[in-house]
Amino acid sequence: MTDDSALFALPQQQQLCPLCQQPLVIKSGKNGPFLGCSAYPACNYIKALHQHETSIVKVLESEACPQCGNALAVKNGRYGMFIGCTDYPRCTFVVHEHSEQPEAERLACPKCKQGQLTERVNKFGKAFWGCDNYPKCKFLLNDKPVAGACVACDFALLVERKGVLYCADKKCGEKQPAV
Repeated sequence: MTDDSALFALPQQQQLCPLCQQPLVIKSGKNGPFLGCSAYPACNYIKALHQHETSIVKVLESEACPQCGNALAVKNGRYGMFIGCTDYPRCTFVVHEHSEQPEAERLACPKCKQGQLTERVNKFGKAFWGCDNYPKCKFLLNDKPVAGACVACDFALLVERKGVLYCADKKCGEKQPAV
């Protein structure tokens, strides 16, 4: 009996590291599998296996992009659904969610004192509050901000956790007396 399995063997596909020409191997990390250089730690080249592509779900023919005039589309991206211009990458217009908080209820950022705190949603659907002056100001809270000052450190903002008020300053965090 002859060994015909050699006739049907697939050729070995191997990518080489663009930095050091060593073979790339599949490795596993906290964000899933990726290609990494086999010469690690001497060479730290990595490449993502899965590219996060944005797909168009539905073109909104009746809605025109305010920047370029092309149609807007509902798109599905890395962080979920959003509305953006169909002429991407030439036009980068994206509709940002407007906070449902009225202007009167929005609180000033205690860190930069220029922006206001707005409610946002992370990629997992959990709400958080951050300064609308991001990325210049990276102040954020995981709990709902409330107007007021801390009785212990006089920090200009409180947070509400399970119906109880606390100081929003991470260094203090004192529980506030009931009003």
